[in-house]
Formats: sequence, structure tokens, C-alpha cells
Amino acid sequence: MASLEKMRRNKTTKAASIYDVAHESDVSVFTVSAVVNHKSHVGEKLRKRVEAAIRKLNYRPNLIARSLANQRTHTIGMIVPDIANPFFPMVVRGAEDAAQRHGYNLLLCNSDDSLAKEEAAVELLLSKRVDGILLTKAAEDFRPSLRQMIKEVNIPFVLVMRTYPKLTKDAVITDDYQGAYDAVCHLARSGRRRIGLIGGPRKVSNALARWEGFHDALKAEGLRFEPELVIEGDYRIESGLRAGHALLSHRPDGIYVANHLMTVGLLQAAEEMGLRCPEDFGLVSFDDYPWLGVFRPRLTTVELPKHQLGIAAAELLIRRIAGDRSEAVVKKLQSELRVRESCGFALHVSRGRSENSDRSLEAKGLR
Repeated sequence: MASLEKMRRNKTTKAASIYDVAHESDVSVFTVSAVVNHKSHVGEKLRKRVEAAIRKLNYRPNLIARSLANQRTHTIGMIVPDIANPFFPMVVRGAEDAAQRHGYNLLLCNSDDSLAKEEAAVELLLSKRVDGILLTKAAEDFRPSLRQMIKEVNIPFVLVMRTYPKLTKDAVITDDYQGAYDAVCHLARSGRRRIGLIGGPRKVSNALARWEGFHDALKAEGLRFEPELVIEGDYRIESGLRAGHALLSHRPDGIYVANHLMTVGLLQAAEEMGLRCPEDFGLVSFDDYPWLGVFRPRLTTVELPKHQLGIAAAELLIRRIAGDRSEAVVKKLQSELRVRESCGFALHVSRGRSENSDRSLEAKGLR
């Protein structure tokens, strides 16, 4: 009984935190901070709700923390769409390496490419008073209240892999257009005439650039664009599997896939349908990894400089934090086509030689 009374006493005497106020008023920590600091963007109804929670909990702001509000924390935030995607760990590692060289720590958030989760992550990082944020933007716009918060906090953002000018024009991306263009041209050089695409969501900039590179390469190679051979995925294995079944039913003889995870799904679909690469279709995938050497056939890929991407983005952000107000930049890193066996180039050359030999024999009357 005494211990229960002690627990009750401790509960009543413990000072309320900003998190308690946020929970009581059902708002974000950032909104509570805005009310406490008399920011103008909080609506009257919401402000009264927060103020009522403050009075109820007898909340007293941490004056020391508030006195530090205008100082740097030497921390940067980073939000990626899917940390389970093997592309992003190396990007994050590059950003962390660059940040640490400049005396910064990195806080990492995963958005699952969901706008709601991305917005929550941005709010969290703002509440942690990070000095700047690296962001691979999900599709669609931020809600107006969050845009206002970002404007008032006034910390720099740098976009990674995707552009989103409504937030900032500073971005570090890869040349996705050229990578896709090179991939499709190589498939055409390998003798593939009906080339399909499994692409990412076209609402994001890099997926659109890869689609445009695909389309323009077909035109340059004199190949017909067939809408039924273009399937939109979401950069995950499951969408590659679904798209693979849909695309392979039309029997393309060449396929370009816009990322590695969807390639895994496509190859699973091909196995389920009894099709083989490169005998039935040639294949080029975006992204290259050390373990791809165990794939059979070995995959032809468009390699993206993942580690360098993270380094360049973090260094640009840190320059902005330090006060660099020069013109916004979009830094574009080059991709690299790595030719292996999955396009069937050697198979095409062998068939061509065989056909030439047959024609030669026929001309000599030996067949």
C-alpha cells in the first residue's frame, strides 16, 4: 500500500515534458513548441487546445533548452524511402562519412515512400533541431501547415536522387535518363527488337527520367514503342513480380528494369512462367552490387555511384548550413553501363554468324 502511494506521489510530482503536452493535446511536439514560442502559424483553435493542456499539466518550458534554440546541434537528418532497399545503405554510409568528417552526426529516418510517414519524420527531425535535412522525396506535396513550419524554421534541405523544386532546388541526383538510354541501346545492339520496361512510379522525378530515356532510346534505334510493354511498379520486389507476369505475357525479347528489387521480382515471374534469360529475353537492370556475380546469367546493369551520391549530398548540405547562399545547384552524377551476359549479346552474334553461314552455303548450292 505504501509503495502504491509512493508511485502516485511520484506521478503527481514529476514535471511534465513537452511530449506530455503534445500527447494531451493530440498535436506534434513541434506544434507545442510553436505555441510556447508564440509562432504565428498555429491556428487559434489549436493554440487554445495546447494552452489548455499546458495549464492542466502545469508545464514549464525548459528555459535552458530554449536559450539554445538558435544554436547549431551539429546534427543533420536524413530521410530515405526504404532502408531495406540495398541501394540506400551505401548512400547513407556516404552521407554519414562526409558528415563525420565535418563534425556532424546523422539521424536517419525511413519513410516507406509514404507521404504521411515522411511528414512525421520531417516533424521529428525539426523537433530535434537538426541543422539541415537530406531527403529523398516521396510523391505528392507536403500539407500547408508543414510547409509553413519548414519556412519558419528556415533550415536547409538537400534532395537526394529525386528533385522537388517546391521545397528546394538543391539536389544531388544520378543521370537516370542517360542510364536508361544506354541500357535500351545496348539491348537493341544485342538484337532485341521488342523491348519492354518495368519502371518506377512516374510521380517521382527519377522514375520519369528513366522512362524518358527508355522512350528516346527506342526512337533512336528505330524501334516501335508498344504501350503494353511498359509497366509501372513501385521499386519493390512484389511490384516487379506482378509487372513481370503482365509484361512477359506479351513476350518481349528485351526488358529494361528500373531498379534491382523489381529485377528480382521479374526473374521470379520468368521462372514461374518457364522462361529463361537470355534465351527468351535480354535483360538490363539498374543498380549493381558485388553479389550479382552469383546470378546466372550474370546481369548487365547500369551502376549508380551510391556512396559518392551520399557524400556529395551531405557536403552540399553542410555548405548551406555554414552560410553558403550561392545559386541553387542540381549536381548530376554519371551512371556506368556494365555489360555482362543477360542481354544475350554473344548469343545474338553466334546466331548471326550461323545465319550468315547458312546463307553462304545456300549461295554455293551446298544446302
